[in-house]
Amino acid sequence: MVSAAPLVKQPVPQPVGEQRVVLRSLTWQGYLAVRQSLSPDRNTRLTYSQGTLEITMPLEIHEFSAWLIGRFIYILASEFGMKLKTMGSTTLDREMLDRSSEPDAAYYIQNQPLVAGRDVDLDKDPPPDLIVEVDITHTDIDKLRLYAAMRVPEFWRYNGEVWRIYCLQQDHYIEAEMSPTFPKVPKIKLYEFLTVARLDEMEADRILREWVRSLGHS
Repeated sequence: MVSAAPLVKQPVPQPVGEQRVVLRSLTWQGYLAVRQSLSPDRNTRLTYSQGTLEITMPLEIHEFSAWLIGRFIYILASEFGMKLKTMGSTTLDREMLDRSSEPDAAYYIQNQPLVAGRDVDLDKDPPPDLIVEVDITHTDIDKLRLYAAMRVPEFWRYNGEVWRIYCLQQDHYIEAEMSPTFPKVPKIKLYEFLTVARLDEMEADRILREWVRSLGHS
């Protein structure tokens, strides 16, 4: 009698959002040398923190999620009548802190009037009011410590499934259920927006705008 072979449960493939390369024991000058050696047209994100450099190569799910979250923020700012300066994935250098970052997006909202119409100088200007990072896969650098050191008031992090909001209190972040920048907007609205937008971006825009307008201006 021949017994049947046992069924082997196949692992469910997880989405790959990024590829990462990590370099350690770098000085600030070493980090700058690596950055300058890369193509100006590179499609990578660099994060440097006290000797560790992480080079992230975002793939489609990462880029699309980051773009949709940026669209979500733009619509909210527009509908609530807020000012907005979008920094995109610009490089945030803080040599005195031995840290540098290229987030998926950075925004001036409350402090937009202070930096409107000109380049930002982080040695003189306040940090962005809100930074967004999409990290689908594991990152070696502690982003909470990084942005807390930079004194970024609000940090959004999305891992492809969960959206976390962090608010700076003194020298560290605490997780919050509501964004202080958009206190009328519950977390479920981002999830709804992302779900609809993956099928129809214009429909997601329309639904979100209609919901914000239903709140009135009170």
